[in-house]
This record gives sequence, structure tokens and C-alpha cells, in this order.
Amino acid sequence: MSSLLLTGFPGFLASNLLPRILLQRPDSQVQCLVEARFLETARQRLQSLDPALHPRVHLIAGDITRPGLGLEKPLDPNEIFHFAALYDLGVDRSLGLRINVDGTQNVLRYAQHCPKLEKLHYISTCYVSGRYTGPFRETDLDKGQRFNNYYEETKFLAEVEVQKSQLPWVIYRPSVVVGDSRSGATLKYDGPYPVIKWLLRFPWLSILPRIGDPSVTRINLVTQDYVLDALTYLSLHAGHPGTVYQLSDPNPVTVEEMVSELGRVTHRKIIHVPLPLSVAKAALHHLKVVSKLSGFTPAMVDYFVHPTHYLCDNTTLALEGSGVVCPDIRRVLPRLVEYVRRNPHPVG
Repeated sequence: MSSLLLTGFPGFLASNLLPRILLQRPDSQVQCLVEARFLETARQRLQSLDPALHPRVHLIAGDITRPGLGLEKPLDPNEIFHFAALYDLGVDRSLGLRINVDGTQNVLRYAQHCPKLEKLHYISTCYVSGRYTGPFRETDLDKGQRFNNYYEETKFLAEVEVQKSQLPWVIYRPSVVVGDSRSGATLKYDGPYPVIKWLLRFPWLSILPRIGDPSVTRINLVTQDYVLDALTYLSLHAGHPGTVYQLSDPNPVTVEEMVSELGRVTHRKIIHVPLPLSVAKAALHHLKVVSKLSGFTPAMVDYFVHPTHYLCDNTTLALEGSGVVCPDIRRVLPRLVEYVRRNPHPVG
């Protein structure tokens, strides 16, 4: 029986990938590295899985920020899935470095002492691109780019460490992840969700700032089920060591197309007011009432003037014939809106 080590449980991606891995790999057992403070939550999350899968899951107290991952006894996994990271666009740099960079370095050092290791699956983000202008390929990483925030920078630095290691790594870079393509369900309201919530706040007319040129700027949205299905398939059937897979929409909508479709779905007439990026961010930063009412943070605004276009040739080729296809986000937006209508606050 093969052994897999999974970090980031009971976080969203790790929790939802776990049953998929177990079902796809009936001869495997999974050891979930869990911070001690999250062990009870992890036990509860485990109970939500098919009881038949429970014997093949082992919760192990540990901490990626500690040498040796804080483990009392060494493990010898065949594969490692490293999900654990701090996802926060407003993260303090020192905290981002400790969790995203130092934590990843600790996982890499640990992996070097696993003689049976066949693959290290690392979950990165498309936004290691920072504010690089133009097409960003899966083979791209350090392009001399500037970063919007410390989250992007620390994920970039972590991926640099993974790629320069001599381990059999495979990297997956999701773009902006939204709700399920069928139910619309999600655990967090970022990306396009503040726009949805703003439009729903008013009965028939909404005023939205127009920042940059929304007819040119594209916003790359992928559904959570696509990301999970792609991760499951690629990790088992493809995922050749030394390969990066960008889990992005090959045909992303422009900001203008997204807002127009959301206006149609919500039956709102939208009036656009041109506003410089610096003014929009300053208002959100200094006027807390604006941030509270809109649901936007200053860091979110950058992604509505994002200059990068993500290419996903490796992913498209590897998923060919698998049945895993990135949904057309235009068809998904109505489900996202309906979910927000029914759930003013995300409940998963």
C-alpha cells in the first residue's frame, strides 16, 4: 500500500482533494499533517467523508514552520501534496515568509530524506507572475516582475525554492478560484464576489467605479470543481516531474464582459464612474465605511487592472481526453449570483 503525506488539512482544497485521492487510489493511505490547534476541526471534517474511507486516513500533529515538520516519528511517503499556505492578500510580509516560504523550505528538506518519494505535488498560484505584462507561460517564473502584495511575493519565493530543488516536483498554479460550477457553493467571497454583493445591495441601479480599461483587462476565473478535478487527474495520470500546470481559463473574460453579464443576471442597470486606481485604493484604505459597504479591500482592486494573461498549454494537453474541462465562466456566473442571494455570508 502506497503512502501519501498531505499538508493543509482541514483547509478547503486539501479537504476536498482528500476523498478524490482515496477513491482514485484504492491502494493508498493518506497521512494528513495537521497543526495541533486544528486537530478537532480536522476530526470533524474527516467525519464528513464516507466512513469506508476513514481507516485509510491518519491525522498526525505537525507544523510546517518547524524543522522536521514538528513530527515525533519520521514518515516515508511515496508522494507529498503540499497545500499548506497562508492565503491572504493583505498578509504581513514576515508572516507570509514564515508560513509560505520557510514552511515550504521545511517540507523540501523533509522530502529530501524520504527515500521512497516519487513525486512532490506543490500547490502554487498563477499570481507568482506579479504584475508581469503580457502572456505568462507555465515555463515562466522569474521575469523581473513587481508584486501587488506580499502574498504574491512569498508564493513566488516559495516556488523558486521548489523549482531549484533536486526533488521530483510537480507544480499546480490555480488562478482566481470561484464557487462550484453546479451549485455555486464557495467558502470565501473574494475575486468577483464583492461586485456581485454590491450589485445585489441596490434594487435596480448600481454605480460602479471604472478603473483602467475594463474592455482590455482580463480576469481569470476558474471554478473550484475544475481545480479539484484537474488536480486529481493530473496528479495521478500526468504530473510529470519538473512540469508546471497553470489551472487557468484559456479563454478568460474581460472585466467589462464579467460586469456586463453580472448586471444582466442581477437585472441591474450599471452606471460606470471613471476613477484612478490610486484614488480607489486610497478611499478603501482610509474610509473604512467605503470598504465595509463595498466588501472590497485595497488589495482586491489590483486584480481588476491586472496586466497578465495566463497560458495553460501543459494543462490543456495533459487533460485532453480526460473529460476535465474548464467551464465557460459566463454560464457559471448566474449560479454564483444565486448562491450569494441565498447566502449573504459564505457557508461552503
